[in-house]
Amino acid sequence: MTLEKLQAPMFELQNDKGEMISLEHYKGKNVILYFYPKDLTPGCTTQACDFRDKHRDFTDLNAVILGVSLDDAAKHTKFIEKHGLPFSLLVDKNHEIAEKYGVWTLKKNFGKEYMGIERTTFLINEKGIIEKEWRKVRVKNHIDDVLNYLKNRTIN
Repeated sequence: MTLEKLQAPMFELQNDKGEMISLEHYKGKNVILYFYPKDLTPGCTTQACDFRDKHRDFTDLNAVILGVSLDDAAKHTKFIEKHGLPFSLLVDKNHEIAEKYGVWTLKKNFGKEYMGIERTTFLINEKGIIEKEWRKVRVKNHIDDVLNYLKNRTIN
């Protein structure tokens, strides 16, 4: 399922501070919306810290970063404080938004099947269109791929 070139599904989710965050709040900005499985796990921590380390570069390109997982606001706050994350993490407890974006999928791990979030990143442009998506993300070099795409497309 690809969502590229489509209007991004609207959402309103609670962030780590208990505030309601809507995609509408970011009209006129590029939104890096990334879905990840779980706070404070090795791959998710590496990914979040990579976004943290390049945060200024994304900001300079008129982009905001929003992470989404099933974790609650308290767990997000702990994750943010532990790793100094300068962006919001959103609570999708009932995986409604993950389903709208097609990232709530059947996963297999050690012979067990279960439903969960497939690590995916979306670039939603200033007009609210999904310009690019990265599915089944491997963490290594992923943030550089997103940043390079954003840099190169702004030059064109």
